[in-house]
Amino acid sequence: MKRILFLTQWFYPELSFKGLPFTKELSKLGYEAQVLTGFPNYPGGKVYDGYKIKLFQREIIDGISVFRVPLYPSHDNKPLNRIANYISFALSASFLGFLGIKRPDLIYAYHPPATIGLPALFLHLLYRVPFVYDIQDLWPDTLPATGMVNNRAAIWLVKKWCQLIYSQAAKIVVLSPGFKEILTRRGVPENKIEVIYNWCHEEHLQAVVRNEALGKELGMADRFNIVFAGTMGKAQALSAVLDAARLLFDKLPKIQFVFVGGGIDVERLKKIKDAQGLKNVRFLPHQPMSEIGEILGLADVLLVHLKDDPLFKITIPGKTQAYMAAGRPILIGVRGDAAALVEKAGAGIACTPEDPLDIALAVERLYNLSREKLDRMGQNGRSFYKQELSLYVGVRRFEKIFASLIK
Repeated sequence: MKRILFLTQWFYPELSFKGLPFTKELSKLGYEAQVLTGFPNYPGGKVYDGYKIKLFQREIIDGISVFRVPLYPSHDNKPLNRIANYISFALSASFLGFLGIKRPDLIYAYHPPATIGLPALFLHLLYRVPFVYDIQDLWPDTLPATGMVNNRAAIWLVKKWCQLIYSQAAKIVVLSPGFKEILTRRGVPENKIEVIYNWCHEEHLQAVVRNEALGKELGMADRFNIVFAGTMGKAQALSAVLDAARLLFDKLPKIQFVFVGGGIDVERLKKIKDAQGLKNVRFLPHQPMSEIGEILGLADVLLVHLKDDPLFKITIPGKTQAYMAAGRPILIGVRGDAAALVEKAGAGIACTPEDPLDIALAVERLYNLSREKLDRMGQNGRSFYKQELSLYVGVRRFEKIFASLIK
């Protein structure tokens, strides 16, 4: 049986869709998956109940061997804390990780953060086995785009580090054609890069139906609900969506914008809502994955929105796949690859990000569609997800790469 080492800073019980479901699916295909990860603390930055930071910890989760090494728990908006979180895991995984794992035939490294390249490179040299580098965020581009780092020297160093890791990886997997195009322009051989679209947490989105009792409880009954579910930070630029809500408030009072989740921008957005008296805006707290499906089922339209930054033209936010799997129409406020994917699937319509008027016009257009057309959009998205984006499809594309590299 061929053995794959999963190298990832985040793993179950943290919500990592390329974590436990991925390893279990590979086990079904005859691989032995072992995981090297940290102590769970994402996204709150506090170690989960039942865990305590120590030198190492071994676990078996659903038959998967997991070896945890220490890190500095943090996920706030302070760059130094975030850097300490990333570097501490990279060092622990490099210099302690080999104590708890068996020699792998292949290493799979999940990026971000870019510091994951350190243990990937160290273990690659130690065991003399290839590694596959799965890029979910394009560094250093994402650092200034999210406001995390703006220092030119630091960005230059990260760029050089990434180039080193790319040169050593046997294969690089990216989430969109745009990522591949950028990396190719930066000198990575085109035949070294594979595009594999992400999947989502499917187990919670299999049968999304309207729960009318829950709708009344949450204030979503008898409204046309535009739902945004997920992290609310600088990258999401949701103040533009609040401006769109203000434009629609008097004209179409039945339309309601519902924001579900947490993030560093939530309190600021709530203050804007209160200051402008936006009665057509509702905030709901972060929901566990086991319950989010029911809330998505109350949506008439699901919203994806990112700031109008060149980086996000090549990004496909993970909620895009989740929304398709949920079978609801999508309003995609992201330029480039994400909008192209939604439109290719016939799953929704696009609007200009950070343009309140265009967002409002797109919402009005969806509001005026018949229920039959809205339902068809949702069904189109769900069908496209099953055929092109699902866990089943994605893992088998990865398996072809792994099989080609293992001797």
